[in-house]
Formats: sequence, C-alpha cells, structure tokens
Amino acid sequence: MRRGPRTSGLDPGRFRTIRYDLLKEVSVAMGVISVLVIGLAAVLSSPDVQPDTIQRWSQDNPVDFVTTATNELAGASVSAGYGPPYNSGTGSIQSLGPLSPQKWAGVHQNVDPVNQFVLEPLRKAAAGNATLGTALTTFDAAGSDRQTAWLTAYTNALAKATPKDDGTVAVAAGDYGPVASMMNSLLAVARGGALDGLLLSGAGTFYQTDYTGPLLFLGDGTHLSGLAQDQHLTGNQWGVMNETGRYPGQAWLWLFQMWYQIPPYNTSTSVDLLVVLTMAVLSLALIFVPFIPGLRDIPRWIPIHRLIWRRFYAEQTARRP
Repeated sequence: MRRGPRTSGLDPGRFRTIRYDLLKEVSVAMGVISVLVIGLAAVLSSPDVQPDTIQRWSQDNPVDFVTTATNELAGASVSAGYGPPYNSGTGSIQSLGPLSPQKWAGVHQNVDPVNQFVLEPLRKAAAGNATLGTALTTFDAAGSDRQTAWLTAYTNALAKATPKDDGTVAVAAGDYGPVASMMNSLLAVARGGALDGLLLSGAGTFYQTDYTGPLLFLGDGTHLSGLAQDQHLTGNQWGVMNETGRYPGQAWLWLFQMWYQIPPYNTSTSVDLLVVLTMAVLSLALIFVPFIPGLRDIPRWIPIHRLIWRRFYAEQTARRP
C-alpha cells in the first residue's frame, strides 16, 4: 500500500500570507548601508597622519633635534635621569609613602641615552668618515670637566641657532671643541633616516619592534609635545584618541583621563600612580558589587530598571491570580 505525502495537519487557507522577497530586502538594505558608510567615512573619517620619526623631526626642526641630542650627550635630558624601569635615575619616580611599585620593579629595560642615542650611532657613522672619527677621539680623550664646558657652551649657543640650507645648524663662534662637528654629523645621520634604524637595532632584540629608545629620544625634545598640542592630545586638553585628529577615539579611556583634570590628581607629582590605584579600587568595587552591603541594594532603592522594563512587569502583574 502506498502512503500519501505527510502533512503537518495545518490548512494554509486558514492563515493570511504575505509575499516576502528576502533577496530584494537584503539588497536594498545593503545598498542603503553602503551609501551611509561611504558618506559618513568621507565626512567623518580620520586623517591619514604621517607616522612621526626621528628623520621627520630632524628635517622639520633641526635646531630642536640638535639641542635635544646635546642634552642627551650631557646626560641632562629627562630620559637620562628618568629612573626605573630605564635606568638608576630618580627624576621620574612616583611613590605614595612606602608604596613605590616603580622602585620595586627595578631597572629591566636599560636605556643609556648618552651612548645609545648619541655616541654609538656616531661611532657607527664614523666608519667611513675620518673627520667624525677624529672628533670622537678628541671628545673621548678629554676629561669630564672639559667635555662639560664644551657641552654647556654649545647648549647656550643653540638658544640662538638657526638652520642652514645644507641641513646643518649654525651657531655663533665659540669654544665647542668637537661637539659642534659631532652634532651636525648626528643631524646628517638622522636626516638620512639611518638613526631610526640604528636606535631600533641598538635595542638588543632579534625583532626590531622595540620603539622605546626612539620614543624616549623624541619625548625629550619639544617636537613630539608640539604634535600632541596640535592634535589636542595633551593632558589639559582631555586628549584621548585612537587615531589622531577625530572625536571621540578611545572613548572608553575617558574615565582614566578624567582624573588627570581634577584635584588632587592634577597637582600631584605621582599622578600616574594615583590614577592607576584609583582605577584598581573602582574595578575591584565593580567586581564585588554583589557582595557589598548597601551598594548591592541600590537597584531596590532606585528601581530604574522597572521603568525600563515596565511592560514586562505589567504583564507579570496581570498574569497573577
């Protein structure tokens, strides 16, 4: 005996049906979304800002570069006296009473600005430059007092320095020893793009992706802070961005950034440590909300959720006998 086709037992005639073209709807939706995305991207897109490098810095502001490099050689830069994790300095150590995580971690990413940023790149550049080699020999042979006198005189002269057409920096005549020649040689290396690579290779790692050295060098000058000012990224401008130039960027960082704008944070020399500790306490409080008496009862005292889900609660009330 042959069986007829199985049916669900439902009569299609009893139900109202509407023709539905899923493919057409998807096509229209995709078209509208594409137009919106392209239009909004054209109006609100983030600008393609050129990556900042030491080469760009030395080309755009050679006087600032040479001034910063001279400070590095003199051991007078922020990086030279920073402290852990970069060196044994104390200039940027933050602590709250006995709490000093920066000291506890110690130096684990050694940075020596005098040699790493200036002398080692110059020694490598001197391989085919007899004049530079002589200048380095003269500088190394001089005593520390003599070196300091040269560096101090050259630093003072840089306050009125001007860039020359040949890419060097012109300063008034003075007793600078070999320092002026060394700094102009380093400027030439930087303008050619070699210093970026030398600082990366000098990090001592197989993969040249550790930009700590170049960033510290850039941060010691005024060039990087000027770029931050232009893009509204300095602390007093509430600057938090994922890509430069557009709002809102990394909006989830607003809570971290907020603390830097209010007392006592904005007047503290240990503001970073204060902010980290504050956010740690708030994060723990959020995790333990279900276990904190009083805090966990706020939804019962201020039942905003019932206003949002008022339809649900109305249905539940209607179903009760």
